[in-house]
Amino acid sequence: MKNFKKIAALTIVILWGVLLIATLITAFINTEEAHTLFIGLIFTDIVLPVVAYAMMLMYKYLSKRNDS
Repeated sequence: MKNFKKIAALTIVILWGVLLIATLITAFINTEEAHTLFIGLIFTDIVLPVVAYAMMLMYKYLSKRNDS
């Protein structure tokens, strides 16, 4: 299970990095489509870490519940 957690954490960090780079690139493009994409990327940049944290909390809660 430790390998799964390490792989999942690494995947999320890499994905978040790619999203941040894509957000930076679209910030300099001056079209309506890029603006829409930029807003979506900003939203995803905020939501992805929140969802990852919520998943970690649920894992801790459910694993403690199964031990009891």
